[in-house]
Amino acid sequence: MLDEALYLLKSHNYKITKQRRSLLGCLYSNCRTHYINVIEIDTYMRKLYPGMSHSTIYRNIREFNEIGIIEMQNKASGACVKYQCDFSNLHHHHFICRNCGKVQEVQMCPMDVFESQLPGCKIEGHRFELYGLCKECAQQENDASLVNI
Repeated sequence: MLDEALYLLKSHNYKITKQRRSLLGCLYSNCRTHYINVIEIDTYMRKLYPGMSHSTIYRNIREFNEIGIIEMQNKASGACVKYQCDFSNLHHHHFICRNCGKVQEVQMCPMDVFESQLPGCKIEGHRFELYGLCKECAQQENDASLVNI
């Protein structure tokens, strides 16, 4: 999966620096199944490269998002990112567990329903996410409720 990210960087004429490799490694190791706050990534990178500025880190994260290496969402706690789960299918959606934060890919896109309700409109983008409990967390919740009976 790192190979796909490196290929995307090269194909968009970005230099492969040791800092970018480290950032990719951090994202790949920590953000494949969960969104992580950008502040945590910034802290990690500044420990590795004390002279690296916040703006350089955030610029690279923004560029990684623009070319499809990561997926980004804005939460009340700040911007969060996740390493791209499917480079061959950049258009996909997610189920996000409200308990453990695990992200699962959803292939179906609901846009056909909305497009029929907006005749003449030009839709330029969308984000569709489902929230709830993943299988494991739902099972834990069910087990806990049985204990309390």
